[in-house]
Amino acid sequence: MSRVGFIGVGVMGAPMARNLLKAGHRVRAFDTSPEALAAVVRDGATEAGSAGEAADGAEYVITMLPTGRHVADVVLGPGGIAEALDPAALLIDMSTGLPAHFDATAESLAASGRRMIDAPVGRTSQNAEAGTLLVMAGGSPEEIDRALPILETLGDPVIHCGPRGAGIRTKLVNNYVSVVSNVVVAEALTLAEGEGLDRDVVIEVLMGTTAGQGHLATTYPAKVLADDLEPGFMIDLAHKDLGLAIGMGEAAGVAHGTGLAALECYSSARDYGMGRLDWTAIYNFLRRCAGS
Repeated sequence: MSRVGFIGVGVMGAPMARNLLKAGHRVRAFDTSPEALAAVVRDGATEAGSAGEAADGAEYVITMLPTGRHVADVVLGPGGIAEALDPAALLIDMSTGLPAHFDATAESLAASGRRMIDAPVGRTSQNAEAGTLLVMAGGSPEEIDRALPILETLGDPVIHCGPRGAGIRTKLVNNYVSVVSNVVVAEALTLAEGEGLDRDVVIEVLMGTTAGQGHLATTYPAKVLADDLEPGFMIDLAHKDLGLAIGMGEAAGVAHGTGLAALECYSSARDYGMGRLDWTAIYNFLRRCAGS
């Protein structure tokens, strides 16, 4: 089994470190919280007094920290990982931070011949405990292959998203969808309650349509991703129906900020002459706006 340095044993990091221990890896851990560190030491990890000490002699080093700036500090700062990391070791950043911060840290390490990949995770702390996190890895095929014995202990599946930096970028795209759609769902259910509807019945209806099943599982594969924009539901009609729902929300005094933002997007697509195309053509419209 491998020697693993683990930096950051909080809500997500602690169960991940424990799964490595259960799999037989030797884990030396560091955290700025004495309580968090003591908890994993009780479960078999070796205590390190600094990030550099945790990395010393390790074959793999994992960082699981709040931001990319925290990662940069423990990697490049005094007593940090860079001072102790063996050139043959692999640093795996599993944090969620700004891609530019990860890129700068990885490039600094690469200048001294050391390797760093990104492998942020999706799902919850319960999945961290079960070893069923979704791992989004970015690095060369050789680096990802080398990391797999560690990553597969922590997650299922492990998805190779592309070159170094692709993992964190994929994670942020995923979270964009999840976090924004959370607001849409909250607005919709609040609107239903404002109209005096039975929430459970509304949810039953939503789960039988694209609203609950999701565009990526329904409309996109059949339409815009297949280059078929013959309308199953036109942008003009989507614009009309969204306007009606917003009007209902205004009358009920219910928040509908995401709806207004979406209405502006549909309006712009109509102005661009796309009103009679399938509503999934919004994707093509935004790609044109972005110069894709």
